[in-house]
Amino acid sequence: MRTKTPSISVIISTYNAVEWLRKTLWGYAVQTTTDFELVIADDGSGPETKQCIEELAKDFPIAIHHVWQEDNGFQKSRILNKAISACNADYILMSDGDCIAKKDFVEQHLKHRAPGYFLSGGYFKLPLDISEKITKEDIESQNCFDVSWLKERGLKSSFKNNKLTATGIKAGLLNYVTPTNASWNGHNASGWKKDILAVNGFDERMQYGGQDRELGERLINMGFKSKQIRYSALCIHLDHPRGYKTEETLQKNAAIRRNTRKKAYAYTYYGIKKGDNL
Repeated sequence: MRTKTPSISVIISTYNAVEWLRKTLWGYAVQTTTDFELVIADDGSGPETKQCIEELAKDFPIAIHHVWQEDNGFQKSRILNKAISACNADYILMSDGDCIAKKDFVEQHLKHRAPGYFLSGGYFKLPLDISEKITKEDIESQNCFDVSWLKERGLKSSFKNNKLTATGIKAGLLNYVTPTNASWNGHNASGWKKDILAVNGFDERMQYGGQDRELGERLINMGFKSKQIRYSALCIHLDHPRGYKTEETLQKNAAIRRNTRKKAYAYTYYGIKKGDNL
């Protein structure tokens, strides 16, 4: 029996964060559409991650594909390129294994996609103590997106809380007036697979710090445009330490980004295609 090709492939990056990945996947189990597939971009996690994915996949409402590479330090750009190649849909949404998607997350990206554009979604950062308190039931009921529920658990009042409450016309208005640049964000962005392939995916010289933005800058240099949907398509970010963040890699990546902007590079020779395959 032939299975229908999904309209969108959702890439989730992860590395040895089983508790957060499990919560992330629970979020995709309750989406308002099932017209998608999940591609887990695993940058060298141990067997616990594989076991978690296999257990959840047994009763999951959509297909889960696990793309893994050996642990060789922070090589997220490389595993994301492998995941892009593994995607079956012609449209790709990227997020992280520490981000719980609101139930209409995938639907909003499908709704707003347009030829010649990529979409820049939003995220809401939660402190570690609240992140740890979120259960499967809280995700299924969407309590974890409810401002009152979060305030009862210590969330402070802020204008940013509008991300959690904005829908429809209000979300559209806030998308329009926000001063935030509609960049390609690793936690929440989507675009056409052929466009991502046209710029040769992520630059694999880049480790932690801005490799997602650099991809978006090359898409812009190629002539594509970006659309802001930070208040329409939302995920909540679960807090965690970042041991892979170093000043050396931040400076190296910043230099690559400066060069991309200065010389208006649209294509990287350090991406999906390499050497003889160029």
